Amino acid sequence: MSAATEIPAAIPNPQGLEPPKRRRGGLNAEHGRWAVYLVGPTIVLLAVVIGYPVVSAIIQSFQLDAGLDKATGLFVQGGFAGITNYAHWLGQRCGDVTCPPGSLGAQFWVSFGNTFFFTVVTVLAETLIGVWMAIIMNRNFRGRAFVRAAILVPWAIPTAVTAKLWYFIFDANGVLNHVIGHQVLWTSGEWASRFAIIIADTWKTTPFMALLILAGLQLIPEEVYEAGKMDGASTVQRFMLITLPLLKPALMVAILFRVLDALRMYDLPAILTGGGGGSGNATTTLSILVVDQIRQGFNSASALSTITFLVIFVVAFLFVRFLGANVVQTQAAQQKGELK
Repeated sequence: MSAATEIPAAIPNPQGLEPPKRRRGGLNAEHGRWAVYLVGPTIVLLAVVIGYPVVSAIIQSFQLDAGLDKATGLFVQGGFAGITNYAHWLGQRCGDVTCPPGSLGAQFWVSFGNTFFFTVVTVLAETLIGVWMAIIMNRNFRGRAFVRAAILVPWAIPTAVTAKLWYFIFDANGVLNHVIGHQVLWTSGEWASRFAIIIADTWKTTPFMALLILAGLQLIPEEVYEAGKMDGASTVQRFMLITLPLLKPALMVAILFRVLDALRMYDLPAILTGGGGGSGNATTTLSILVVDQIRQGFNSASALSTITFLVIFVVAFLFVRFLGANVVQTQAAQQKGELK
């Protein structure tokens, strides 16, 4: 063996000294201090802009609204209410009696059901159509850039304009009834008004889902599909065993964003159906109920806002805690499989 290829002998360490350890601090500590200086003002600003209204609403939710005392007939300024405002909504209690039909207190659980009905149906429809549209836009064809730009138009239109556009389409003498040749009361019927909201919301926000899903599709290597073809996998098998597992992180993020947005739905049903439909509350959502209650009593509306906030927070927590954990496990399993 030549001298150039000889393996160098180990350097003797007669004193048994340990190799020097990497010292903590220094440049890393300096970066940490700069991170605190740069991020600190933003955190303080968010605490003021977001934290203060939330805390203020919670405090006000335990206060009585000013108004006439039914027992004495005198005007009272309010005061501490305890959980009276929460019992008013959750228990549909107006004082010591059940809220009469037609009052805002009697509409809470109907509005709660409407909100989740719109959320589940619209997000499911938008996800299915969005995946289909994203797969089409991910292919190579002439005019693909134009299609990707054109698909943004419904999402870019303001929701108020979208509601008015579909209001004319769903009018009793509108385009849709002329096309189907049948007179349907889309903005006043009980279930017709609900499906009108679903159709309009799906038309507007499906492009948002499609673009997020398209971003996930573009991260999947083409070599994975080529390997699947060589192994004899069919188109359906490649979609179920390759596309969906690798698309899951982007898909979960898109679904989470749309679920949180749908739970706060206000302007579309408020403009398209006046927040009513059917017997008057077929399309009333929690956000519409909050706005209606503000006109009658701000403290009671604060309690309803707090309930709505907690509902949205719980839904977001469940998505992040359980679906997010599954995504992490899927990615970890994929990385282990690549290392083998």
